[in-house]
Amino acid sequence: MLVVCLTSCVQQSSSLRAGDETVVISIVGSNDIHGQFLPAGNRGGVTTLSGYVSALRMARANDGGVLLVDGGDMWQGTLESNLNEGALMVAAFNALGYAASTIGNHEFDFGPAGPLALPESSTDDPQGNLKARASEASFPLLAANLIDEATGEPVAWDNVQPSTMVDVAGVKIGIIGILTSSTPHTTISANFAGLRIDPLTDAIIREATKLRANGASIVVVAAHAGGRCADYSDPNDLSSCDLSREILRVAGELPAGLVNHIVGGHESFAIAHIVNGVVITAGTSYARNFGRADFTLDRATGEVLDVTVFPPQPLCPWVEPGTQTCSRDEERRESLAAATYEGFPVVPDPAVAAIADQAAAIAAEMKTERLGATLKTAFTLDGNPESSLGNLITDILQESLDADVSILNVSGGLRANLPAGDLTYGSVFEMFPFDNRVVILELTGGDLRKVIAKQAHNHLRRAGFSGMSVDVSCSDGQLDVTMRLNDGAEVRNDDLVRVAVNDFLATRGDDILTPAMPDSGFDYVQDPRYMRDVIADWFRRHRGALHASQFDSAAARRWNLPESLPATCKL
Repeated sequence: MLVVCLTSCVQQSSSLRAGDETVVISIVGSNDIHGQFLPAGNRGGVTTLSGYVSALRMARANDGGVLLVDGGDMWQGTLESNLNEGALMVAAFNALGYAASTIGNHEFDFGPAGPLALPESSTDDPQGNLKARASEASFPLLAANLIDEATGEPVAWDNVQPSTMVDVAGVKIGIIGILTSSTPHTTISANFAGLRIDPLTDAIIREATKLRANGASIVVVAAHAGGRCADYSDPNDLSSCDLSREILRVAGELPAGLVNHIVGGHESFAIAHIVNGVVITAGTSYARNFGRADFTLDRATGEVLDVTVFPPQPLCPWVEPGTQTCSRDEERRESLAAATYEGFPVVPDPAVAAIADQAAAIAAEMKTERLGATLKTAFTLDGNPESSLGNLITDILQESLDADVSILNVSGGLRANLPAGDLTYGSVFEMFPFDNRVVILELTGGDLRKVIAKQAHNHLRRAGFSGMSVDVSCSDGQLDVTMRLNDGAEVRNDDLVRVAVNDFLATRGDDILTPAMPDSGFDYVQDPRYMRDVIADWFRRHRGALHASQFDSAAARRWNLPESLPATCKL
């Protein structure tokens, strides 16, 4: 968690005081809000964000303006938002006064408009829900590299376009939206039918050139694509950044001076750096913080005179007195002070707060349902892929679906820890907010071995599984994978293995099962049950106490790998 002073910032060059001859534009970027209306443990939520934005707008009232842009993944992720398929989150964004947002991969998750999570007939529009939400927004959704395969052009949906131009305090600002190249594999593929993603850099250059020709003094890219940096003390110091990450790499490919600012997203790692002369800001998820850069311009010419890049700004309604740092969750509110920002009190916008209250009221009964299980300790993702939470959920799927093996993208698929105490449906929903249905596949042992071999090299997001243990070794460039089911039987290449997954993985999600997938895709019968409800039903049946130590696999590892596994070592 970032702890930074609300007023701390690092300037790229000498400070200039805004006056009659200059104007200051504060660009605020949010990303990956995932339906978080209210603070969780004194942190985040669009209600809190609205208070900080209101304070900044008051600070800029006499010398400029504020541009609010989002980097995508707006509405999928909480019960409060999912129950209305993002409609109330769009209403909250309207009330906040966003200028634009890009489309994120999870904007496709709800599929057709209405109750279906994915199309079931030729008459179901795979992007129906996304189009409905776009039509309700008072700001454009931007997608310069989202291509309609039927036309070969960017999608032409109502209120969805490649770029837009806005006027802030007399300054013309162009905004472009782009999506990560991984989009087709990070949502349900059936909901992405008929679309493709074009190269990010090419789309940015095309649109930015048009915007500059039309008089844009500043060009901003809202990018659902991310990167990772660790030190925010100097925006020019890139030593803590992984420059191979997507948006940092894209920034390095842009012609000098074409783009001023990129608001990133998708990876949920914060950025506050300058790459190839381009300011890149990004926050983490659930509105826990936001990015900000201030541009000082000559009023007469529109020339950018100065840029100030701020560290990621934590969002919390209550702070430590005197320091303005966010408090820890367990601290009592009575000992804290109400947050201020730029010298103004942080007070949630009444319209945003009313929408959040409406969403919370709709979800309250379902969210508080007790499932009967009591967690003596929290179940967390610490130690992924063999975390207590990952092991618990993969065990539940294997048992509930009567499978030999279950496989799950525990990194990314599980979105929150399960807290200690009486388990509620709301906690299960927050852990797994996706409307994925369960799928049973019959794989040969040889195909399953290919899946495991690829995952062995997936160091950062290795899949979790239940029902077997795996031993991986490498000798003379040859990868050896031995798989044993829980009964001790070794899985041979010609064995048939009953494997429980979900429809996201079964349709190329996260590329986990692609080594075993036929060119035409898997042939399977769609199970009507949502994976989340299978999990909740297991807890309802297994009433009683559970402890994380019961799912600690340290003494009997599921994944058994060498410390170093060369990328050249293959089956």
